[in-house]
Amino acid sequence: MIRQTTRPPTARCTLPMYMGFLMSEPKSTSCTRLSEVMNVSHDSVNRFLLRENYEPKDLFNEAAKLICLTGGTLSVDDTTLDKPYSRHMALVGHFWSGKHHRVVNGLNLITLYYTDMQGIHAPVNYRIYDKSENKTKNDYFKEMLEDVLAWGLKPSVVTGDSWYSCIDNLKAVKNHQIGLLFAIESNRKVSVEKGTWTSVKELSVPTEGLVVWLREFGLVKLFRTQLKDQLRHYVVLMPNTQVQETFQEKEFQELHAHHWKIEQYHRMIKQVCHVESFQVRGKIPILNHVFASLCSYIYLQKMQINEWMVNVYRWQRSLYTAVVEAFVTDFIVNKDFLNPQFNKSVNA
Repeated sequence: MIRQTTRPPTARCTLPMYMGFLMSEPKSTSCTRLSEVMNVSHDSVNRFLLRENYEPKDLFNEAAKLICLTGGTLSVDDTTLDKPYSRHMALVGHFWSGKHHRVVNGLNLITLYYTDMQGIHAPVNYRIYDKSENKTKNDYFKEMLEDVLAWGLKPSVVTGDSWYSCIDNLKAVKNHQIGLLFAIESNRKVSVEKGTWTSVKELSVPTEGLVVWLREFGLVKLFRTQLKDQLRHYVVLMPNTQVQETFQEKEFQELHAHHWKIEQYHRMIKQVCHVESFQVRGKIPILNHVFASLCSYIYLQKMQINEWMVNVYRWQRSLYTAVVEAFVTDFIVNKDFLNPQFNKSVNA
């Protein structure tokens, strides 16, 4: 789909140029550096970031060219984009960071990430947390879920971590007749026998799962995993009764693996697509930068599918192999005097 604009662009810097720069520049992704590399003015880069108005629907349109919209797994998660030294920057707040294990200064990116039945995956919706909107992360999730369903996405399952497993979210997914797999906290109350409520951590959970009644929600199948010395609990509900009854550890592990792809996505947009590396301060240029970074991720996925590359990280390093080799080859000329000199021993 061709994106329609209300006025012609005036900046020489374009979205493809900005995306290519984010994917290939190893370190400094500033407007100044882009202007040096591509011989465009610094003002041109700024105009691009200030005047465009990309939206989540634009990202979905790009992802839809890549994925099958029916039958896949839709995952929700968020990540903190570190901005430790930011001052007077829009959208920056204090958020918990899994990387630092503490509250840090940064932006909070919430993503819906879709994996289709062929294993192709891409982000399909996103939000940057904005406290001025007076919404919670759970409000954003429900809003984003409604968006992608209206845009034509038809997932068979929605997955999420414990932050998103409140009763309202679970009911929102269930009401759309979509399956769900969500992590829950170990103190959540369930009932195995009518009238008796127990924390999930106190139950004995077999590997094939345990049918329980989740308080204020209904019947679900409970699974438990262990990471080192930490127990984790998950609830599963499928709209098809037969699927729910036959849902075992194998199916659980497959769905759990699909959800893990969103963690790999977080790593890649930070390390390869430079989603954290911006120096603009206004809300609009920040949002346009984030969009360009996520769109870059989709195109890197497309390049992998088309076998232009096997490993993104290796591909990015290979961009500089010839440059480094040429420099080293030139540098070592006439430098033998730097090497240790061998002296024959002389008998006295």
